[in-house]
Amino acid sequence: MLVEGLIAVAAAGGSAVVQAAGTDAWNGIREGFARLFGRGEPGRERAELERLDQTRSALEAAGEGEGAQRVQIAQGSRWQTRLETLLEELPAAEQQLVVAELQALVAQAEAAKPAETMHNDFSQASFTNSQVLGSGTMTVTNNYDK
Repeated sequence: MLVEGLIAVAAAGGSAVVQAAGTDAWNGIREGFARLFGRGEPGRERAELERLDQTRSALEAAGEGEGAQRVQIAQGSRWQTRLETLLEELPAAEQQLVVAELQALVAQAEAAKPAETMHNDFSQASFTNSQVLGSGTMTVTNNYDK
């Protein structure tokens, strides 16, 4: 039975696979997960690459919306379960090495995650002595001549 910390790492790993699919980081993350599961066996790595490709195809086919969200949850859970099984079967010393590899892959997927953006259109508004308050990265363009 896995301790909570390992379950959390496995859950983050499952989410990382889903997050990375469709991003520029996919190939590196895909290869990293295949190596992680393959444990140095080329045949196993090829099989994992095929599984990862199937996951990406399923996510792409789902498109967007509520159905896509269900597919994302299912695929994330699938990879979480596989990671939990992998971690559970490893001796403690090797388990820690795999956790470190997995955490690096999760960080790589997080870094590739597209930034959330917000766009407010004030083109028809008039402002007199106004202030803009906010946090984070913001771009304010004054189009006085329009």
